[in-house]
Amino acid sequence: MTVNARSTDLASLWMPFTPNRRFKAQPRMIERATGCHYVLEDGRRLFDSISGLWCSPLGHGHRRIVEAVQRQLVEVDYSPAFQMGYRPAFDLAARIAAFAGRPDDKVFFTNSGSEAVDTALKIAVGYHRARGDAARTRLIGRERGYHGVGIGGISVGGIVPNRRAFSSMMIPGVDHLPHTYNRAETAFTRGQPAWGAHLADDLERLIALHDASTIAAVIVEPVAGSTGVLPPPIGYLERLRDICTRHGILLIFDEVITGFGRLGVPFAADAFAVCPDMLTFAKAVTNAVIPLGGVIVSPQIHDAFMSGPDHLIELAHGYTYSGHPMAMAAGHAALDALTTDGLIARAATLAPLLADAMHSLQGTPGVVDIRSIGLMAAIDLDPIPGKPGLRGTQVFEAALDQGLYIRLTGDTLAVAPPFVAEESDIQQIAPQIMAAIAAAG
Repeated sequence: MTVNARSTDLASLWMPFTPNRRFKAQPRMIERATGCHYVLEDGRRLFDSISGLWCSPLGHGHRRIVEAVQRQLVEVDYSPAFQMGYRPAFDLAARIAAFAGRPDDKVFFTNSGSEAVDTALKIAVGYHRARGDAARTRLIGRERGYHGVGIGGISVGGIVPNRRAFSSMMIPGVDHLPHTYNRAETAFTRGQPAWGAHLADDLERLIALHDASTIAAVIVEPVAGSTGVLPPPIGYLERLRDICTRHGILLIFDEVITGFGRLGVPFAADAFAVCPDMLTFAKAVTNAVIPLGGVIVSPQIHDAFMSGPDHLIELAHGYTYSGHPMAMAAGHAALDALTTDGLIARAATLAPLLADAMHSLQGTPGVVDIRSIGLMAAIDLDPIPGKPGLRGTQVFEAALDQGLYIRLTGDTLAVAPPFVAEESDIQQIAPQIMAAIAAAG
């Protein structure tokens, strides 16, 4: 059967996180990507203001990565991850740990952020068991948190639509901290809001309720991304770290969005000077060219597993594609570009320009809040009564006609442009969004 590359029959593909019926009635097909832009089949050229899905800070078609992947394909296309090793995987693990400022840490490779989170949760519970503290199985997430779509991730996550249909499948023994957003106290904040550090103290309430001896770990995004760029209140993460330390609870930072330079430093843990016991990463580690994720794990946690007969597997967990050679090649090349081309410093330079551009929309009809931190920002739109998410969808679609691709979550618009964007690209985002809001009505 010959397949027409431009076939209009879209029925076979069930698209993720997409209103399939609306999309297939008016499809938007990407034909090519280069630099900071996508080009659609209908010829529209779009500035990629969200770096793919928070994951392509180096832009598209980066020369270093393209060449590295091409070479890799003819050298080793696949290497088994179990009982056999591939040296570039060991080398990349060491580079990532050093890049994170944790050179003695260990790295466990996965294929996505969702897998990284589920891996970190399993390691946390396994760590306490390995130490003879098997009662510590409870996990604490946070409302409005996003930790991927694995059962572990949606269990500790706090996004209602992601959880609602799968409530019967949730892992037991999970509780949630309150989210940190309060529009009345923090609207139109640049950087960390001054209000809200006290919300971390709710962890003490959960400890009193469940007893610390039952709690394995707390997992939070340092900056909540998918629910609309929610920076942590000043002092909030420090309080979480202190409480966890005092009660022997592991602290996990989900840095799938913030890792590899989004805040102008390697990881959000660096930006906030808070050291978690584990960090999850994915997305930008390969510039999204090849799927890759992982967990950075403290030596204390890793070493707790290293006991018993040395011929037995210490952690019964892993994936066929853990440390995939193609992903390793892309990861090395992406890290080369970030470090040698000074792109993290460039992200830091562009951050105030983005903040200025986005906050210039304050006062625009229909805009009820704006938040920014590092090279990421979000705008909350006033919902259409009785039709949540419709205004956001209309503005998203209108923005495409303005030549802008943005991230849509309900009635929240998010931007996180590539580190290689020009200043003129950043400055154009706000007028394009303003025009899209006006066009959507």
